[in-house]
Amino acid sequence: MNTQAFLKIDAITKEFGDFRAVNQVGLEVAKGEIFALLGSSGSGKSTLLRMLAGFERPSSGRVWLDGQDLTDVPPYERPVNMMFQSYALFPHLNVWDNIAFGLRREKLPREQVAERVEAMLRLVQLQELARRKPHQLSGGQQQRVALARSLAKRPQLLLLDEPLGALDKKLREQTQIELVNIIGQIGVTCVLVTHDQEEAMMMASRIAVMSQGALLQVGPPAQVYENPGSRFVADFVGNVNLMDGKLAEGSSGQWEVHCADMVHVLAQPPQAHAGEQVTVAVRPEKIDLDRLPLDPAQGNQTLGTVSAYSYFGDSTMFHLRLPSGSTMKVSVENDERQGCIDYAIGDQVRAVWPAGAQIVLTR
Repeated sequence: MNTQAFLKIDAITKEFGDFRAVNQVGLEVAKGEIFALLGSSGSGKSTLLRMLAGFERPSSGRVWLDGQDLTDVPPYERPVNMMFQSYALFPHLNVWDNIAFGLRREKLPREQVAERVEAMLRLVQLQELARRKPHQLSGGQQQRVALARSLAKRPQLLLLDEPLGALDKKLREQTQIELVNIIGQIGVTCVLVTHDQEEAMMMASRIAVMSQGALLQVGPPAQVYENPGSRFVADFVGNVNLMDGKLAEGSSGQWEVHCADMVHVLAQPPQAHAGEQVTVAVRPEKIDLDRLPLDPAQGNQTLGTVSAYSYFGDSTMFHLRLPSGSTMKVSVENDERQGCIDYAIGDQVRAVWPAGAQIVLTR
């Protein structure tokens, strides 16, 4: 993939009266990249997508695509196509005609329309359903028709607005893989908007976490998950335990964070000063459970009482009530086919994790 910026968003701001929906967003996306905007409702991600499509005009800032300034270009003249959550298929047209609709509007020759539609049907594997109406299709099939229609016009930039939100979990997971493969075959640059972190992390090569109209962190999914830059990002992307404490230098020279229920011993010096109040984040899957007593000479441990648990098949999430009254989540992998849970509600257990499992956050 070419790392040179193909899509460049330069200090984009969008205001609706006194409300600033998007605030000075700057972003670069490489050609052929699938890039995800991840955020909760009202974070500004859909407004940003609509500005890329031309449906909203920025209050300030510019949008560049392949060196062309698109900021003042109307939607119908942009080499951009947008696929909506509702799919917006024409109910009175069959699959073939839905895909052909945009091509006919551009007055392409009949032979060229037929060639592109047939190519798209093969790509999304719907040749046998070409004469069916949308109501005769499953949700996943409708999604593929909408994608084929979007790609038929050969856009330089494909925008996806919550494209899989209407599908059930299992079908959504299957369709995510299909969608990535299809987009990869075409080679189109794609910006995806979603509030589903699993969807963003599975489909995108990079993600941007948005909140209150601003980008909080941009990077590959693994980087954002393992090294969140703020408390908000750590809490938004995946499950996490957040513990407030004071940073101190231990007697052995290692840095420590003293929290209400435990002492965190850190593997490396943090970007903070002794005495500073910080937040320690530990992912539930980084923690182990056992029935051993606390080791007074060891950090990174605490006792807790199992207050609840949830069985997910591949793992079990235990909720521990700690002495201070706070809760810790621990994810235990179910790697044996035994059909029973290791710990019951009311059991006292020890939670322990290695130095290096923690993330120290200062904001």
